[in-house]
Amino acid sequence: MNIRTYTEELEEKTLSPFAVLSKNTKGRQKPMEPCTIRTEFQRDRDRIIHAKSFRRLMHKTQVFLAPEGDHYRTRLTHTLEVSQIARTIARSLRLNEDLTEAIALGHDLGHTPFGHSGEFVLDKICEGGFRHYEQSLRVVDVLEGGKGLNLTFEVRDGIVNHAGENEASTLEGRIIKLADRIAYINHDIDDAIRGGVIAPESIPKECRNVLGNTHGERLQTLILDVIHNSQDKPEVSMSREIHEAMMELRDYMFANVYTNSIAKTEEEKAKGIVETLFETVLHHPERLREENLGDGLFADEREVCDYIAGMTDNYAIYVFKTLFEPRGWQTR
Repeated sequence: MNIRTYTEELEEKTLSPFAVLSKNTKGRQKPMEPCTIRTEFQRDRDRIIHAKSFRRLMHKTQVFLAPEGDHYRTRLTHTLEVSQIARTIARSLRLNEDLTEAIALGHDLGHTPFGHSGEFVLDKICEGGFRHYEQSLRVVDVLEGGKGLNLTFEVRDGIVNHAGENEASTLEGRIIKLADRIAYINHDIDDAIRGGVIAPESIPKECRNVLGNTHGERLQTLILDVIHNSQDKPEVSMSREIHEAMMELRDYMFANVYTNSIAKTEEEKAKGIVETLFETVLHHPERLREENLGDGLFADEREVCDYIAGMTDNYAIYVFKTLFEPRGWQTR
């Protein structure tokens, strides 16, 4: 018996009847020989971690654009926090932790530079719109490495259905939607306090009374509520009281941080960079060749959108400066 088979048998003996067993995956778009060591979902997790699009998350905005400080979240640290929360919930509910982790690590691979500001611009100007969760699926299906990662159905389903009104077909995928929200609300509060945008005592008293006064207390309350409310059930959800308190806290964050003039001072500039780059690359791709920024070969508008969406904040600024800022004359 190889290690993979042993792990699959262990899953069958120990996981909840509501869990997805690795051996029961609906498979990949292109069949592959099974690994002798890793289950199919472990294999997907590893493919995502080694992807260039995963590494680029390190230099993509979470909330604060190009923050001057070592401790503000990026899209990568957000992803890791989502993964940790989701794995804790999955393990406690005896769901498939490997599947949950793979979805968590891949859920934001399609995010734009400058966070939701970049997403807003591309959604406005791209034919067919732009949604980061759909782009994340496009990254793992098509773009990464020029041929995609060929992930399992369950991981792909969890990635594309982690946001909006969509619902994943697995409980592991549904965990990610809750873990994503739990993570960003709480770490964005932490960053906003660090940046002086809000004060701890300004957080609504009703939310503090229900969820707790500190970062750790809020996380514990929210995570334990999901676990206690979902144990031995074919669903993953929060209690009404805790969910309402979390959504009130989210509303507070939208009013005081996500649209706050102090926190978002540079947002209009970032939007301008994304829109200018898109229009320039779409209508004058030769500019890229002239500045040694690539071959400028794009088949259609969607490929231009892929190019812009794949940029980090730093690279988008670099390309913009290269294309539009004059350089001083140099003699030999």
